[in-house]
Amino acid sequence: MGVWLNKNDYIRDLKRIILCFLIVYMAILVGTDQDFYSLLGVSKTASSREIRQAFKKLALKLHPDKNPNNPNAHGDFLKINRAYEVLKDEDLRKKYDKYGEKGLEDNQGGQYESWNYYRYDFGIYDDDPEIITLERREFDAAVNSGELWFINFYSPGCSHCHDLAPTWRDFAKEVDGLLRIGAVNCGDDRMLCRMKGVNSYPSLFIFRSGMATVKYHGDRSKESLVSFAMQHVKSTVTELWTGNFVNAIQTAFAAGIGWLITFCSKGGDCLTSQTRLRLSGMLVGRFDCSSAPAICSNLYVFQPSLAVFKGQGTKEYEIHHGKKILYDILAFAKESVNSHVTTLGPQNFPANDKEPWLVDFFAPWCPPCRALLPELRRASNLLYGQLKFGTLDCTIHEGLCNMYNIQAYPTTVVFNQSNIHEYEGHHSAEQILEFIEDLMNPSVVSLTPTTFNELVTQRKHNEVWMVDFYSPWCHPCQVLMPEWKRMARTLTGLINVGSIDCQQYHSFCAQENVRRYPEIRFFPQKSNKANQYHSYNGWNRDAYSLRIWGLMIKGKVKAGKVDCQAYSQTCQKAGIRAYPTVKFYFYERTKRKFGEEQINARDAKAISALIYEKLEILQNQEKRNKDEL
Repeated sequence: MGVWLNKNDYIRDLKRIILCFLIVYMAILVGTDQDFYSLLGVSKTASSREIRQAFKKLALKLHPDKNPNNPNAHGDFLKINRAYEVLKDEDLRKKYDKYGEKGLEDNQGGQYESWNYYRYDFGIYDDDPEIITLERREFDAAVNSGELWFINFYSPGCSHCHDLAPTWRDFAKEVDGLLRIGAVNCGDDRMLCRMKGVNSYPSLFIFRSGMATVKYHGDRSKESLVSFAMQHVKSTVTELWTGNFVNAIQTAFAAGIGWLITFCSKGGDCLTSQTRLRLSGMLVGRFDCSSAPAICSNLYVFQPSLAVFKGQGTKEYEIHHGKKILYDILAFAKESVNSHVTTLGPQNFPANDKEPWLVDFFAPWCPPCRALLPELRRASNLLYGQLKFGTLDCTIHEGLCNMYNIQAYPTTVVFNQSNIHEYEGHHSAEQILEFIEDLMNPSVVSLTPTTFNELVTQRKHNEVWMVDFYSPWCHPCQVLMPEWKRMARTLTGLINVGSIDCQQYHSFCAQENVRRYPEIRFFPQKSNKANQYHSYNGWNRDAYSLRIWGLMIKGKVKAGKVDCQAYSQTCQKAGIRAYPTVKFYFYERTKRKFGEEQINARDAKAISALIYEKLEILQNQEKRNKDEL
């Protein structure tokens, strides 16, 4: 017996079937999608070296050159290449961790090298534990740590660099423990190599803090390299004998210096001179947590750790989260003891503190987190007395991090009593300083749909506004934000500047016809149409370019162009002899009298700077004329 359905029931059931199909289809898509870490077969805690090693292994296996009969080889390789491009870059990796691939829409990449490049040129020293491949973000910390460094600046395509590689590996093993052996890939870090004066490959340099850089010019044999390096090793070994034994030891003990003594006879199994040099000057201290577990538990220390206590008992301290190698520990100790960064936990978290705090929520396994920590120490010195600094390890204090909805690392937040502000700028002390200064004296008004209507739509007749419609996950928006704030500071009293978060107020932005981010709009003095605006379509989104555009729209400066082919006489009268020619015309008191100045620049930022400078001169001149009257 059949069941008859009317038309409405049939359509309703059909919609349900289609909806179920779509849900299942999307679930399959999501289920089969791999994140970048899974594609490379690494964990989220992977270091830069581990990421390079994993990518190289996959590149040699999946490269299209080695799989000519696989029609999907190109697409498969693009996926792992894309994953590597993102995870090797500190800023892109953070964006990916926080927003997924949606936050990478402006960084598409898509190029890769030949199979031979990955086999022979990629990551030359990544498999050598005695050689540390240094990147730009860690280079200065390494060479300023006080340790002696001998660094090989090379290029992957340089044949002499490949000839040196086996010798450099043997040399590194020979002097391991005496000095640090490093390598810098100038193919990846061209700017670093240029800054260090590297003009040819390979270039070998000795670095030590407080000492002039020394370039090696000898032959490239292991013996010559060892001989050269030993000339710069400053450790000393004291030869003890009956005449000085007691006095030398007592003198050192009185100064708080310990001894490590090797006893042997001439015919015995003595340590070599190089081994004695490696051991000289070593001083190791240790606290056994098993002897007093309560102390370590109160400090939330549950694994071997190194900490600096800053003269406030156990209240103020900072735990080291860098590499467990001497140069990194030395750099941390020097920075930490002179900075004002505190390790936080539930017992001292400043949720209701009356003083403002900057708190860095991080995970020790996260490379961008470790790169940010030295910048926080620098910033804490620049802002001492205005702001307190703390770090919270989310792998230990997961509950606190969940309470503040921390979804990616590092997340840096300013707590000022009931107000909470997330930092979205670059990981540098200078950018943090600028961010804090802007919080204290905001130059940009954070708009909501209500305040937008009150301040912008219903603005006074003589008021003008520039508004940035943005979304926090959008990379160009993040790049624009510090420039937008700089621009706002220079326009104080001239143009009101605001911004509105389209992720938070999505329906409002859609209602305002905002189709892309960032969308920059200028709302002029009110005419008959309150909603009239001008959109910024310029390529450059720096503070100077945006400021000049705003002033042009406001009426301070107007822009125009003349087609010299159509209006040749006009261009001849203006003295135009070459194309393009840019001229700045300015009135001098009356409309019949004006001056002119040729702008000899083609870059938008340079043109903006020149016009800005001229406007300043004209404003000062006008002020002097008024004073004289």
